Amino acid sequence: MPRQCNICQTARAIIRRPKTGQRICKECFFHVFETEVHHTIVDNRLFKPGDRIGIGASGGKDSTVLAYVMKTLNERYGYGLELFLLSVDEGISGYRDDSLETVKRNQQQYDLPLKIVSYEQLYGWSMDSIVETVGRKNNCTFCGVFRRQALDRGALMLDLDHIVTGHNADDIAETILMNVLRGDIPRLGRCTDIVTMGDGYIGRSKPFKYAYEKEIVMYAYLKRLDYFSTECTYSPNAYRGYARQFLKDLEAVRPSAIIDIIHSGEAMKVAGNVKLPTMTSCERCGYISSNSVCKACVLLEGLERGVPKMGIAKALEIRKQRMLDATGSCSKDTRHCECTGDSCQ
Repeated sequence: MPRQCNICQTARAIIRRPKTGQRICKECFFHVFETEVHHTIVDNRLFKPGDRIGIGASGGKDSTVLAYVMKTLNERYGYGLELFLLSVDEGISGYRDDSLETVKRNQQQYDLPLKIVSYEQLYGWSMDSIVETVGRKNNCTFCGVFRRQALDRGALMLDLDHIVTGHNADDIAETILMNVLRGDIPRLGRCTDIVTMGDGYIGRSKPFKYAYEKEIVMYAYLKRLDYFSTECTYSPNAYRGYARQFLKDLEAVRPSAIIDIIHSGEAMKVAGNVKLPTMTSCERCGYISSNSVCKACVLLEGLERGVPKMGIAKALEIRKQRMLDATGSCSKDTRHCECTGDSCQ
């Protein structure tokens, strides 16, 4: 016999929420999902009326649902925000060019302005040309650094006050695990923050911080949203993929594992005597950096000189020194990238 919705007690339940185990109907699912995101926004005071907000849009499920929900909540609750779609074209043939077509359709569907910035435009290199030069072993290192900076530069072009990204609970739990495994104390201390300054001048927030990936997929499916679902051509060997699989194995045994890990990360505090990096400006490009030369310029130097491994080595040496300053010791394995797939943290 069909079960009734645990919330309204009238409609037939068609969903069992991964996060709570509740059996609910479609309309109640939409309501609780949107309401939880609204409470995350309000409780953390992410925005103020009149803010110009850039939605990091890749065409994937997370950013597509984020754009739809942000527009819906902005109209429903009168946030008074001016919303924009902000996309980064890394220059990956057969992947990003196709996903950007989805973003362009979203622009029409949601009636939001769209700005696209490209690696070619900002750095003179596409990811295809970078991979051709460095191979597939360290390509995510370049992409992660360049994408974070590209979002900030796009935000400055649009004169934005804030950027929102589609990072969900699964992404944040994976990041916590990765930072624990490699002993990265500086990042571990801030990876659970719902609002960060990242490596730039403009604040970024994660309205989906407590939203499970499975529920975002269900929301996109039941709302029949238009999104791109192919994985990045160059990411199969990314370190995050191993953390993701480990997390899924944990979730299969204990569904609350994702939220439990986030709460554990939130409870971790960096000791007061730990030396954290001081932010300054890159002496070459002027971008905010914790070193005299930012990571992007270090990596670009290696590419331009035809010795990309030199740029990677320098970037890793900077990171290793930062971890040594913070902990007095360093993980032996600092090679791995920080790619999150949809958008790097």
